[in-house]
Amino acid sequence: MSVTSPTRPNPKPLIVVVEDEADLASLIAQYLERAGMRVQVCNRASHAVKFLQRNFANLVLLDLVLPDQSGFELYEDLKASDINVPVIFLTGNLEEASKIHGLDLGGDDYVTKPFSYAELVARIRAVLRRADYKADLNLTKNVRVSDEPFDFCGAKITPVRLEITFPDGEITTIGRKELGILSYLNEHPGEVITRKALIHSVWGQHADVRSRSIDQYVVKVRELFKKKGLDLADFQTVHGIGYIFDPKKVTRKGA
Repeated sequence: MSVTSPTRPNPKPLIVVVEDEADLASLIAQYLERAGMRVQVCNRASHAVKFLQRNFANLVLLDLVLPDQSGFELYEDLKASDINVPVIFLTGNLEEASKIHGLDLGGDDYVTKPFSYAELVARIRAVLRRADYKADLNLTKNVRVSDEPFDFCGAKITPVRLEITFPDGEITTIGRKELGILSYLNEHPGEVITRKALIHSVWGQHADVRSRSIDQYVVKVRELFKKKGLDLADFQTVHGIGYIFDPKKVTRKGA
């Protein structure tokens, strides 16, 4: 007799509610939890930043008017800190300019107070679906299947096929993480890139990855290129710090 393994239920999405009105925040939390979501309430912008620096969230419901910072300012701070999470703005401002500004910044949606909780839940679910679709296109955190091919030390990297094409015409498959590392270096030529920056860019802000793992991926790339006789002089290790890809030889300091 065959035994069917029980299917695991889909994990509940975590919604961070950034709202300083305690009663409203409590009501929102109750409705979202009834709708099958987990909720973390933050009543200050500073609380939200600290939480998101340490935890993954599926979506942020962000009030525009907070005691210590505006919602727009908080959103820009999150982006500057490379904390990329879908955001729905909560606003009592009916002015169209305010809504447009939020969307121009990169916000995913806005809800105007007062609102129905059924509409709020529907909008959250719609944004989560869009975010899931976007994630399906990601090969790593920093590389999407739609990214254009690029050259790296004489070889052509094609993200959509996870391939390296060498000058002799041979095509070899490349792993996702190696692709992410090469893509990030290629996008920051002449810059010293720390191992920590690479980890955050390729694996994500909250990834539990050691610097030694980065080095192992780089070794694999170096060995692959050397087998094809390609010169890796432009791709240098910066000892004790990280790496630099310097095709224009802007700097060799520390290499």
